[in-house]
Amino acid sequence: MTRLAAASRTLWLGRLTTLLAALFTLDARALSWQEHDYLQSRVASGELPPINQRLPDKPLQDPLHGKTLGQPGGTLNLLMGKAKDTRQLVVYGYARLVGFNEELLLQADLLADYQVEQGRIFTLTLRPGHRWSDGHPFTSEDFRYYWEDVLNNKALSPFGIPNQLLVDGQPPQFEVLGPYQVRYSWDRPNPDFLLALAGPRPLYIYAPAHYLKQFHQRYADPQRLVQLVEQAKTKRKEWTALHHRMFHPYRFDNPDLPTLQPWLPTTAPPSERFVFERNPFYHRVDPQGYQLPYIDRIIINIASSKLVAAKTGSGESDLQGRYLEMSNYTFLREGAQRNAIDVRLWRTSRGSRVAIYPNLNATDPVWGPLLRDVRFRRALSLAVNRHEINQVIYFGLALEGADTLLPESPLYKPEYRSAWARFDLKHANRLLDELGLTRKDSRGIRLLPDGRPMEIIIQSAGESTEETDVLALVHDSWLEAGVKLHVKPTEREVFRNRVFSGDALMSVWTGLPNAIASADMTPAQLAPTDQQQLQWPMWGNYYQTGAGEAPSLPAVQQLMTLNQRWRDATNMAERRDVWQQMLTISSDQVFVIGTVARVLQPIVVRKGLNNVPEEGLWNWEPNAYFGVYRPDRFWLDADLREAE
Repeated sequence: MTRLAAASRTLWLGRLTTLLAALFTLDARALSWQEHDYLQSRVASGELPPINQRLPDKPLQDPLHGKTLGQPGGTLNLLMGKAKDTRQLVVYGYARLVGFNEELLLQADLLADYQVEQGRIFTLTLRPGHRWSDGHPFTSEDFRYYWEDVLNNKALSPFGIPNQLLVDGQPPQFEVLGPYQVRYSWDRPNPDFLLALAGPRPLYIYAPAHYLKQFHQRYADPQRLVQLVEQAKTKRKEWTALHHRMFHPYRFDNPDLPTLQPWLPTTAPPSERFVFERNPFYHRVDPQGYQLPYIDRIIINIASSKLVAAKTGSGESDLQGRYLEMSNYTFLREGAQRNAIDVRLWRTSRGSRVAIYPNLNATDPVWGPLLRDVRFRRALSLAVNRHEINQVIYFGLALEGADTLLPESPLYKPEYRSAWARFDLKHANRLLDELGLTRKDSRGIRLLPDGRPMEIIIQSAGESTEETDVLALVHDSWLEAGVKLHVKPTEREVFRNRVFSGDALMSVWTGLPNAIASADMTPAQLAPTDQQQLQWPMWGNYYQTGAGEAPSLPAVQQLMTLNQRWRDATNMAERRDVWQQMLTISSDQVFVIGTVARVLQPIVVRKGLNNVPEEGLWNWEPNAYFGVYRPDRFWLDADLREAE
């Protein structure tokens, strides 16, 4: 079945969504629910209402999809490399207005239902009785507050409305239809809207109004607001700085901020140990009457990213994928013989595990035109020995080729992956000679027209030894083409700033974010639509803000035109045609130099932790890492629950 995303949902699909929601929805008032031991004392003391008063009137019954019924309780321990990784609990928790399931079909989640008309009118219906984690009702007021008092408040949102809410630069018409229903309407289709709501870092269109109003100039008592600003000790002594500090739902670093996620933070930074507890007002239930999540607490322990693999192999993590690499596999397997852990191998679904990004916006007067010449990019791609990289680093288990879609995508064609991706030094050298780069120094390094040796510095965030190993092999094969490679690791912020400014000639990162896309998923990753795209950051920034210069290369201009065609398309055939054209251009133009893909990802699972898939896809988009597998379903055996 073709994976469906938001872009082409018409009215009949909206009706199908309604039917599916009805099938997996129960009336909380009509059934008796089982109270969790973890919450019973709080219910008995009156601190919490009983479970039938905490659930929505019609909670989402998780059908489990072949997973086993669980038992509630216990603590799950995770390892992260930095304190800001607490945001991974928003990614993993994956409670969204609409979200992908394991088949990558969009479904209502926090929403009871959604209807789409003509691809441009979105009616969102909430669950009556649904509450924030502090027990306050979740209603259309939370959408109105965010739209009127946050997004359309110039003091709080000086950069205006997010791109996902703009069509041809115009925001939607927002309407409150009732206490549990809102509508967003555009004059033309907005295929990005639902996809953005379902993202690993979701587009937020709501906020806990009852909590945030105390920090908002429009609602707060002026004297009290001044006191709160003083107490907060923000750099800017303004109410807007206070509001920003208190409302970072993705950072997940404010224990006082009400949430709709399965677990809520209880530890304020800074800390090296963050504790998250179950949300007593969570909206999902299992078929036996237990409110999800099954697991009571999650503890994130902060360690050096370089030590995460060692600590995981020693049994210090119950569930780990982040900061693990295939190079750790042998060590982890040895650790599994001594500790109660299981090492599984999932597949990654990026277009390339390690990709090299020529910066088409490089400002160097000699290097810039060269990087924008397709012959140069093709030559460098032909000079990469992908088979050697696969054998030496990935045990021959990876898929070699360009940075493009994977066979799991219904849009995949083998010619996209093989384009300019075979190892052919003769052809590479011939292309470099055609460019007039025939002079060499005493080391055999080609010379630029201004006499400088062709020594390319590749900017790296320095976060992966795997990256370093791959680039070491690329260094050796490029040297045979007369090009010398240097790697310069820096802090991530410095790394990005150098790329954004055009100072960096090349950079290294992972490849295509979503390499398992269907025609209904946006092809924006193939066109300059975001400053974060390292091959053309200035053009991406132009698309986002209108600042700077528009793309100057004809092939890139064509990608922009096609991307807009996809956005305006009204049928599947047209969207598929646009995708194929964009994939053809991208593969032929080699805007990004891929190496290998479908690299296996070690996933370490504590024995006795249930419902974690034996096989899965480990990727940011659209999977949200563990997110689409619903960690709120994961549960611990009795001995692990009792070991606390």
